[in-house]
Amino acid sequence: MSPTKAARVFPHRHLLGIADLDADDIGQILDLTDSLREINERAIKKVPTLRGRTVLNLFLENSTRTRVSFEIAGKRMSADTINISGSGSSASKGETMLDTARNLMAMNPDVIVIRHSASGAPALIAKHVDCAVINAGDGTHEHPTQALLDCATIRTHKGSIAGLEVAIVGDIDHSRVARSNILALAKMGANIRVCGPATLIPRSITEIGGALTRSCVRVCHKLEDALEGADVVMMLRIQNERLGKNASRFANTREYSRYFGLNARTLALAKDDAIIMHPGPINRGVEMMPDVADSGRSVILEQVANGVAVRMAVLYLLGRGNLTDLEAIHQ
Repeated sequence: MSPTKAARVFPHRHLLGIADLDADDIGQILDLTDSLREINERAIKKVPTLRGRTVLNLFLENSTRTRVSFEIAGKRMSADTINISGSGSSASKGETMLDTARNLMAMNPDVIVIRHSASGAPALIAKHVDCAVINAGDGTHEHPTQALLDCATIRTHKGSIAGLEVAIVGDIDHSRVARSNILALAKMGANIRVCGPATLIPRSITEIGGALTRSCVRVCHKLEDALEGADVVMMLRIQNERLGKNASRFANTREYSRYFGLNARTLALAKDDAIIMHPGPINRGVEMMPDVADSGRSVILEQVANGVAVRMAVLYLLGRGNLTDLEAIHQ
């Protein structure tokens, strides 16, 4: 990282969505992620950078990868990290989300990381607390750190994101990952193809970033069209928990897999060096065949590893506010 980039103050108090960031902001986070990745490869994976800071992980919706990686990220930066789940919070007793946040704020934390099933919940909390707020996924709205770790993974393999052809395939309608990735990839100069059944692609998907996404997002209803010449293939699962018990957008999973599942035959349409991504959890045999998920072109586990480094970077930027003593991170 250059001294100029190292000295740049991160201009945001919160991380509520990729929509609030510009290309320089994203680049700053990715550059810092590259620098912090080395810490996770040490024998002793700990630095004192956030010593004395308190991070509250408030997860009111189920999570494995995001929750655990935020916890690890905080602890590796020496922050006091407290984890609160929905079943273990007063929300299960009827306390409102806002009352929960205000009570947590009374304990004077430095950062609140929140995952919630309601779109806009982190933004609401950010208006009523004095500390930094990080969106760890809110409803069908955004999942900014997932998009950042995806960009970090892509950049590691491709060198640059600009000009890449990225296919995002699956349940676009209910995917906060898709929305955040479309915004992040568009801002970093990629071309995006979204693909899935017509019932799972919102009509407004090309409009989410205004003129920017109108110019670089293309809707495909055939998997073959989306994969042809792609540099990156990002598969998404069907989010049955958001469809409702009686709702159905396609006949059955067998039919879905037949037309939109990634297998060796359809992957051959992408470029020979195309990488395969998935935010997890994978429904093997539905959106992706096991041999593809476990192939040498899959970077799914790298995404998980990069998630820790990205979340370390975000906690550092929001917990400290600048990068003026970057070298201290590596002591």
